[in-house]
Amino acid sequence: MMTEQDFPNPQVTTTVTTSNTTVQTNIRFDPLYIRTIPGILKVVQIVLNLLGFICITISPYRYHSRNSWFNTVAMTGFWFTGIMLALYLFHIIEKFYRIPWLKIEFCFCALWTFFYLIAASLAADQGRYDEASGAAAFFGFVAMVAYGYDAFLKFTGVRSGSLAQGERVVSKSTSTVTSPAY
Repeated sequence: MMTEQDFPNPQVTTTVTTSNTTVQTNIRFDPLYIRTIPGILKVVQIVLNLLGFICITISPYRYHSRNSWFNTVAMTGFWFTGIMLALYLFHIIEKFYRIPWLKIEFCFCALWTFFYLIAASLAADQGRYDEASGAAAFFGFVAMVAYGYDAFLKFTGVRSGSLAQGERVVSKSTSTVTSPAY
């Protein structure tokens, strides 16, 4: 004869994870974005790109290949970051929330961190002959840090499943069902 102790107590645990995405698809101007950390980073990156570009442009060695590379990095960063800032300010990023904006920005910021490491190092070497290149190297290294920190923020956002703009609320509910013992 079997007793209750011979039968295992079946217990089923079910975890349900639901995700709710809340976005507003209307285009609107929101100047408060500039007060957020990503907004401040974008403004700082734009200013550093422009200052580095100006320093190289006034250099007597501006046509040297090293300085041309620096200007290419600075101007591409200036335009990409400026366009992204405009897209965030007008909530166009939120309107097209299905595009993986965080992944795109992460790739760009990580690549520009590397590009600025090279460009600023070359400008620093050129700075032995020219103060303007030395100043550009300073702005380039600071821009490298800004893009690196931005890449880190984008990476953590991608890993957590965040949206670039808008909200995604993830809720988990766990239920445990225990069968009665016979």
